[in-house]
Amino acid sequence: MASEMACNVREMWSPNLPKGLNLEISYHPMTMRRVVNLIIATERLKSRRSEAVLSTAFRDENLLNIMLESIVEVQTVFERGSAPPNHFSRTGQHQCSVTDSQKRSLILVHNSMELHAVMLQGGSDNRKIQLNMSTYVHPSPSTEARPVALGIKDTNLYLSCHKEEDKPTLHLETVEDKDSLSRINSETDMVRFLFYQRDTGVNISTLMSARFPDWYISTAEQDNMPVEICQGTAQRYQSFNIQRQN
Repeated sequence: MASEMACNVREMWSPNLPKGLNLEISYHPMTMRRVVNLIIATERLKSRRSEAVLSTAFRDENLLNIMLESIVEVQTVFERGSAPPNHFSRTGQHQCSVTDSQKRSLILVHNSMELHAVMLQGGSDNRKIQLNMSTYVHPSPSTEARPVALGIKDTNLYLSCHKEEDKPTLHLETVEDKDSLSRINSETDMVRFLFYQRDTGVNISTLMSARFPDWYISTAEQDNMPVEICQGTAQRYQSFNIQRQN
């Protein structure tokens, strides 16, 4: 089939080619696209045989230009969707003040390395902490909750959640290299530093552990008690007023 096609093409070109030009056809398997391109090029060359092709100034590059203009290539591009990345990427950081739903501030108790929720009296506002909240892009973006990491301002302390005696517990951990939190692999233990911030009102949010779903940062009914992690059904305050400072 390819041989017969090549012979037909040679017969079609030969009578119309200017003197001194010859057509060489290599016998490679021809696709229908190549056949169409070759026929189009033939017709265009035949319509140009009285032009510069017959001039004494006609050169190899002229023939090449004609051939290139005559070739029609159709390319189909397919987009391949890649699998979602397996890491959380930090997008920004800002300072914020945090109070629980009872308007109690958070203070750092150095002896026990815990956060307590305390109703502060006038003149003692300097005891309350501010948080550096880092925001992240989720591997599977969700509009309902934002991944965040919570560090105490002017320290290397970050809130984390991991198991202790088979129960999720809230901790303050020292992170010497803060850049290690810029990208967190979802398959590593570093997920313990991430929480999902879900807005429930204006500046009102819950903070759920990314490692332990349905476990929330919470405060007790009594004043000056530790901030802990609890299940969503627990009788503790799980909503916080989070005010961005910058």
